Amino acid sequence: MNSVTGSPPAALPAAGSTPRRIVAGLVLPAAAIALSAAALRIPVPGGVSSLAAVTSGLVMAWAVCGAVAARAPERTPQWQLAIGALTASVAVCASRLAAHATGGQHRAALAVASLTAPLVIAISVHLVLALPDGRLYSRLRQAGAALAYALAVAAGAVLAVAARQVPAVAAAVAWALAIACALPAARTRYTTAAGRDRERLQWAAVGTVLAGTAALSLAVLYLLVGWPAPIAPVVAGVTVLIPLGLLAADVPQLGQHGGRALVQVLAIAGFAVTVSVIYLVVVLGIGKPPADAADRELLGLSMVAAAVAAISFAPARVRLLDWANRRVFGARQAPDELLRTFGTRMTRAISLDELLLQLAESLRKTMRLTSAEVYTGTGDVLDRVAAVPDTGPRSLVVRDRERAVVARAGVSGRAWTAVWLPALLDGRGDCRLRVAPAGHGGELFGLIVAERSAAADAFSEEDDRVLTELARQVGLAVHNARLDTELQTTLDELRKQADELRRSRARIVASGDAERRRVERNLHDGAQQHLVALAINLRLTRDIVADDPQAAAAMLDQLADDVKATIQELRELAHGIYPPLLADSGLGEALRAAGQRSPQPVRVTAGGIGRYSLEVESAVYFCCLEALQNAAKHAPHAQVDVRVWEESGGLLFSVTDDGPGFDAERARSGHGYVNMADRLGAIGGTVRWESHPGAGARIVGSVPLLSASAGTPVS
Repeated sequence: MNSVTGSPPAALPAAGSTPRRIVAGLVLPAAAIALSAAALRIPVPGGVSSLAAVTSGLVMAWAVCGAVAARAPERTPQWQLAIGALTASVAVCASRLAAHATGGQHRAALAVASLTAPLVIAISVHLVLALPDGRLYSRLRQAGAALAYALAVAAGAVLAVAARQVPAVAAAVAWALAIACALPAARTRYTTAAGRDRERLQWAAVGTVLAGTAALSLAVLYLLVGWPAPIAPVVAGVTVLIPLGLLAADVPQLGQHGGRALVQVLAIAGFAVTVSVIYLVVVLGIGKPPADAADRELLGLSMVAAAVAAISFAPARVRLLDWANRRVFGARQAPDELLRTFGTRMTRAISLDELLLQLAESLRKTMRLTSAEVYTGTGDVLDRVAAVPDTGPRSLVVRDRERAVVARAGVSGRAWTAVWLPALLDGRGDCRLRVAPAGHGGELFGLIVAERSAAADAFSEEDDRVLTELARQVGLAVHNARLDTELQTTLDELRKQADELRRSRARIVASGDAERRRVERNLHDGAQQHLVALAINLRLTRDIVADDPQAAAAMLDQLADDVKATIQELRELAHGIYPPLLADSGLGEALRAAGQRSPQPVRVTAGGIGRYSLEVESAVYFCCLEALQNAAKHAPHAQVDVRVWEESGGLLFSVTDDGPGFDAERARSGHGYVNMADRLGAIGGTVRWESHPGAGARIVGSVPLLSASAGTPVS
């Protein structure tokens, strides 16, 4: 609970139990209505006055409001409404009894009326502090309500001792001041409320503002023209708008319209206060009150005329401006209205070409042009993308020298155009011309060209201002469109790279599975078969060693040769998986050993390189091995040069041969290129094949050492 702002907790409990709701929503309102009706039947001197009738009607309206509020499923100010209506009905009934009775009954009734009338004001303050749900969430609000009740009891006690009732005017003033003191708390609650609570506060404010506005207007009318008379019951009667506003707050269908209704009501209230103050100052302050009925009637009619004129001025102003624009500019809008409409269109989902075409059409219509054209472009060529009337496509060549001048120029005329953009004048003849460069950030993105006939009015300063601002907005729009295009291109490239990465990963997984299957086959068909044969021969040797020692010795010699062959086969198999020499001595030695095993003459240059991570060394090694195998296959008699070096934070390699060459574009779809690209791409590297038929071949690859996986050199 917030003790400062009085904000309600996150969840509100439901309204009271069924018995409590029956009491607050049925028993108390019914008792209030019954007492108010009974009060009107008490005979007093003068009968039932209009003020008494209105007061009883107000009490009944508040009682109905309390009954309706008690039916709401959420917590509502039901108790304040019900008890307030009952207290007011007691005060009305006691006041009527005091006027009717004599002696002790008179004094008792007068004391009850004196005590209950101030309590009604206190309950009203409690109601405002507890809106919209009937609870006082902060100690400050609780203290305010307690103070209101204490003052009411004290005032009632003083009046009861003095055997006097509160005068109607004094009660109205005291009630208005008390409510005014509680309104800031209601405003604070409104700023933190949400949902149905906010809607209830809005409708309560609608009723209160309407009641206050009507009361003020009627009071001013009474002061100026003496109407309506009597004023007290009429002013009291308009306060029925307050319980009506609370009733509207409990209608869910009306809740969502409370904000808009409050805006309109506040505007009306402001207008009413302004007119009232003006009439009071002019009539009572500067002039003098009307002396007879004719003067009062004339003043009243003038006030009605002023109110009607002010209320109808806003819609009439729009229609009059449209009529004046058609007469003056020949269109429904003045030229500067283009700035607003173009800016509004820019915020909508309209393509740039359509937006510029609409701009050209609006320019021609509002400025009475013979033609309006829009050029756009970001290079040396500006293309005409919109023209009214349509004259087909056209291009302007604007070199760097002219572009710098045009981008910095403002709206220019025919003489300037003849110097810097003479191509614009081709085929135009004698005319009035305005050229507005559309730029942004010092860069030229296009032109707006406005043309009038030579006999038409000259372009005014206002026309130039509008063209300048429109050109600025066009430059911004083209700039944003270019950024959108570049962003879309980047996104397309990223999607393409992501797709390629997924395919590459799939190929790597498939290649790894195939390699494992190959190793398994090699182990099964090679080394495993040798080992099985060795086991069989060893058993045979054991069986014949005693019977034929010479044959056993020969078999042992053969077994020794078989063991050496098996070891060699295992070494070759292990070398195919990962060369031991690469792990022990690095790239240079491993590539030299691979070159010696190649059927071609291979020269390896690997000076100045160090040791790198396992991923980097294996990727470069196997890519070079793949290139050597391709050279042996397609250029068996060629000389092959292998070079590995560091440059600009990367490890680079090249494999070059002087063979017959090949078509590099077709080779990129082969398994060799795909395997190399996948292997290097996994660690951020790239590969490039350079070859032409009859011109040899060169395969170049690079690995960024800083971004490669574990890419720091190792010792």
